[in-house]
Amino acid sequence: MLDTRFPRPLGDIGHPDSFGCATRQVRVAGAWPHEVVRSPSALRAMAPAFVDAVKGLADQGACAVTTSCGFLVLIQDLLQTAATVPVRTSSLLQLPALLRSEPQVGVLTISAEALTPAHLAAAGVPAARLADVRVQGVAPDSHFVAAILGNASALDLVRAEAEVVAAARALQTRAPQLRTVVLECTNLPPYAEAVSRATGWRCLSLLDDALLREALSSSSVEAAT
Repeated sequence: MLDTRFPRPLGDIGHPDSFGCATRQVRVAGAWPHEVVRSPSALRAMAPAFVDAVKGLADQGACAVTTSCGFLVLIQDLLQTAATVPVRTSSLLQLPALLRSEPQVGVLTISAEALTPAHLAAAGVPAARLADVRVQGVAPDSHFVAAILGNASALDLVRAEAEVVAAARALQTRAPQLRTVVLECTNLPPYAEAVSRATGWRCLSLLDDALLREALSSSSVEAAT
């Protein structure tokens, strides 16, 4: 977990019930949202702390580990190498498989400016398909972005939902052919249903990651037997 204080409604990866199974969280002190999103160099400086957190969770019996920010995809390989269990840092890791079956895939992100080709490449998107990932950010001057990146203590869910839906509509105007959209930001899934209603899209988040779900399913089978 990043070092955050903003509210995390059900669906947010930081809500303890979002996975529908037992979860354990480790907060990485000093991992502020703004720095993680806006500064790749700051994120890499924090990498050892994230490695320690991943190792600690695995040692405590976690069957898989996620992060609470899709921009950590930049250190996906580092964290997976350090762990003995599956690590899924970002919903962006679903893009390569989606691009094998769809001509284009959308991404809703907290910051289109900060989400670079390097992030997509770290997620496994081939260079030849980068242009087929259509990225849309929530408005930089929105309440949602200010609350999350500013690590505010309050979040107006109704206002945030309207802003996220507005971003989705803007992307649909630009790319009307899209059928599937990946929610980069782990704070976006609480609004996925509203986005789907407004656009007709299939919205995927880190909660839908196939490898993560497989690890959770395997763990449940082992526990049952």
